[in-house]
Amino acid sequence: MATELTVSTPVRPDVAPIQRRTLRLLFGTQIVGGIGVTIGISVGALLAARVAGTALAGVAQSASVVGGALLAIPVTRIMNGHGRRPGLAVAYLAGAVGAVLVVLATVTGFVPLLFLGMLFFGGGTAANLQARYTAVDLAEPARRGRQLSLIVWATTIGAVAAPNFADLADHATTGWGLPPLAGPFAFSAVAFVLAAGVLLALLRPDPLLTARRLAPPAAPVAAGAAPELTPPAEATSAPAGTARRGAGMRAAWRVVRGLPAARLGIVAVAVGHTVMVAVMSMTPVRLGESHGDADVLRVVGIVLSLHIAGMYALSPVVGWLTDRLGRRAVILVGVALLLAACAVAGTAGHHTPRLSIGLVLLGLGWSGTMVAGSTLLSESVPAGVRPSVQGFSDLTMGLAGAVAAAVSGFVMRAAGYPVLTLLAAVATVPLVALALRPVPAGAPDEEE
Repeated sequence: MATELTVSTPVRPDVAPIQRRTLRLLFGTQIVGGIGVTIGISVGALLAARVAGTALAGVAQSASVVGGALLAIPVTRIMNGHGRRPGLAVAYLAGAVGAVLVVLATVTGFVPLLFLGMLFFGGGTAANLQARYTAVDLAEPARRGRQLSLIVWATTIGAVAAPNFADLADHATTGWGLPPLAGPFAFSAVAFVLAAGVLLALLRPDPLLTARRLAPPAAPVAAGAAPELTPPAEATSAPAGTARRGAGMRAAWRVVRGLPAARLGIVAVAVGHTVMVAVMSMTPVRLGESHGDADVLRVVGIVLSLHIAGMYALSPVVGWLTDRLGRRAVILVGVALLLAACAVAGTAGHHTPRLSIGLVLLGLGWSGTMVAGSTLLSESVPAGVRPSVQGFSDLTMGLAGAVAAAVSGFVMRAAGYPVLTLLAAVATVPLVALALRPVPAGAPDEEE
């Protein structure tokens, strides 16, 4: 079953080589950037506990999440004015600055510097998230889901490999006079600078600027026409050159408010991420209730590795289904998997294998809402404001995840893990209601 977009006019032939080059470049930098992000995060809590104390270790980790969300604002503003290349490079360089500040905080023991460094360190995450949108700027409509998911999947390679490099990085930097656990962040800085340099040198021509140049001119909209009946494509927007000037979060909100498909894409990404973070963040605590200190870290590592595999390993399949079945259908499948995950994990008790199954389903559900929601969002808005809307989505997703992580601890302490999973399942209700609404004629997620 094909979506309406699969029968749209294909991308001009001269764009195909640019798109192939862009995908290869993004795939490589996603691996390097993924290593940079994960190698720091893997020791971040331990390092924060040593510098700031155990009570503030979680706050330091949350600072990285919030930083990634907030940095989406200036990064997308740069992209609006100058394209993807400088925006991605600035995000990675912000992450490198953050990693250096964390190393300095470790050396000096200055706690405020640690939090500032973790805040900027989120730039690496912001760059990794924005890269998935860069992959679809010039993609053919019938292949958008697959090409976006390919870049999401590339993150898996770096994320899986990075923890194995943490000990090597720590030992390699002891000769530099750095304290224990500072080495991985030093390597993160190098990885981010490398990714930024490669993108600055090789991401030419810029895919976003090329897409704007090829966008059709604006088509007049009849006075009084309802926003929901207006096809959300470049043809219904201001010309690409004028739409991008001054486009910020307010402009993004105005665009999203008038386009049902864009609203669904943003809500799908945010709700899927909220449910995933709420359940995943408290799963190690749940495992700690049934396993002793001798083996709890080993068990947590196995369960979370299975969860990460569910998030990323099958993302190319999810992307293929997104193109084959339609964006809305895969979003609903993702919600069903999230609900199944909450049911399995919430009723697992202290049965670790069953809890592991729940976490795998949780990762698969996140993948469905993330890939399909991001694809739907990207194709639903004009090229002139696309970076702003995508940045608005990442800001919403990041803040929602940070709130979910903070609230989940209080719920876990007050009512327990089963109640937490129940509340996470209830959080999907707005997304289901939005996804089941009748599709306006001509909307990009309408099936032919």
